[in-house]
Amino acid sequence: MRPLPLVHLLAAAALLAGGSARAQLSSPMPGVKPAQKSAAPAPAPAGAAALGVPAGTGAGVHSPDSPYAPLASRADVVPWSVLTSVKTKAEKNRILPAFEAAQLQLNQKSQRIQGFMLPLDPGEKQTHFLLSSVPLTCGFCTPGGPESMVEVRSKTPVKATMEPVVVEGRFHVLADDPYGLYYRMTDAQPVK
Repeated sequence: MRPLPLVHLLAAAALLAGGSARAQLSSPMPGVKPAQKSAAPAPAPAGAAALGVPAGTGAGVHSPDSPYAPLASRADVVPWSVLTSVKTKAEKNRILPAFEAAQLQLNQKSQRIQGFMLPLDPGEKQTHFLLSSVPLTCGFCTPGGPESMVEVRSKTPVKATMEPVVVEGRFHVLADDPYGLYYRMTDAQPVK
């Protein structure tokens, strides 16, 4: 079975975090009806939806209500604004990135990226994880799309943390990744 593309996983996460779709559970007991929905509409989620940006696209929104501080400005890292400014194109029933010169000039070169860690494996030390422009552990922050994440494969294990991390490694711009990713970093090492 082929894994779901990242875009589909992000859309599902956005719905779970407060999107408009609501699951209706049925009762396992015969003759017992499920609880009725209230007539009051659910409040709109804060973040991207309030700005008119669909959840799961763009840079993501770091809410001022977040318990996590936003990324500090650093001159020695690739700014997320460069990565998230990528356009998309429809091709054969798929949405693919249409990279511009700003993104393409990063390809196959050593780069530094700062972001919030999303571990992909259990454990205190990680060698395979995602870096995101916003913390996905924050219920107030709206996740961005694949342009707001970088898959990282490190040669030195990185301690899992909720705080921002900086890694340096070989940066790859992915034109047609089967998982829906736009960026990957290999041979990464943590940077202070």
